[in-house]
Amino acid sequence: MSFESDNETLRNSLECAVFRHAREDEVSALVSLLAKDDLGNLREDSSFPLNENYEFAFKAILNDANNELIVLADGKKVLGMMQLTYIPSLTYTGSWRCQVEGVRVDKSMRGKGGGRKMLEFAISEARKRKCKMLQLTSDKLRQEAINFYQRVGFVASHEGMKLML
Repeated sequence: MSFESDNETLRNSLECAVFRHAREDEVSALVSLLAKDDLGNLREDSSFPLNENYEFAFKAILNDANNELIVLADGKKVLGMMQLTYIPSLTYTGSWRCQVEGVRVDKSMRGKGGGRKMLEFAISEARKRKCKMLQLTSDKLRQEAINFYQRVGFVASHEGMKLML
């Protein structure tokens, strides 16, 4: 298959892709997607059998009305994923915000519009829930991701901090 036909297949795959909630039978594929980069490879465990903590986390997300684990899938394959968490707040006159976490796009789909499509979906969902803002964090080592988020309109307006426990 030529490079041009590979790109055409990827474009067609993205055009046919749909957003939906992740299914329990996809947890291994999701963990694999999370682990397929330099940072994820250090902190995720994609060994088989799958670490049971992933199943516990999936069920907790599934059973929480303020959490959604969203996948972009073409029917055959998960092309991307993200977690949307809706947070009520007293700030901004008691408004809600949407936190976007665990954004991953399959390497074969990068640069093809999948990431932009995923963030457009997240924005749409946040608006439906009357959120005042959409926020996300990205590890400072993920400069390519940070550049992408800035290109689609995110502003590095705050300094984020974490305390690992």
